[in-house]
Amino acid sequence: MKTKGKILATILAIALMGTAAVAQGMRPGHMHRDGMFGGEMLGFFSDYLDLTDAQQAQIKQIMAKEKPTIEPLWQQEHQSHEAMKQLIMNGNFDEAKAQSIAQQAAQVQTQLMVEHARTAAQAYQVLTADQKTKLAQFLAKRQQRFAEHMNEKMASPESTPNQ
Repeated sequence: MKTKGKILATILAIALMGTAAVAQGMRPGHMHRDGMFGGEMLGFFSDYLDLTDAQQAQIKQIMAKEKPTIEPLWQQEHQSHEAMKQLIMNGNFDEAKAQSIAQQAAQVQTQLMVEHARTAAQAYQVLTADQKTKLAQFLAKRQQRFAEHMNEKMASPESTPNQ
């Protein structure tokens, strides 16, 4: 299970790095589009991994190629969230409708994960061996901090259910 977590973390970090390269051209106001994937994230990975201008250009090209596939999925994801919100707020909860919305959202999430993984794999190939090693070390530290945070959260009295 730990190996799967490391693989997922690697895929997500590479997706972050690659997506950051072109996110500035996407509509503002969506955290996963501009906040997480915006220029600041690209700047961080560019500096941290010492990406060359050529590498940044390659990643931008990869992202530009994938954007037409990913953008409609983001729109579908947003529509699912809005549909669920409306279902919750309309005062007549319909469990069958909620199931339908959730199933559609799960399919979109699956497609998004596959697209991000494909894009990340392409961006990963742009990195040198040293950059790949440095990224792996960064991800290991990040995963360790996350695990420590989760352990602290689970140990805190606020996380204990009332009985």
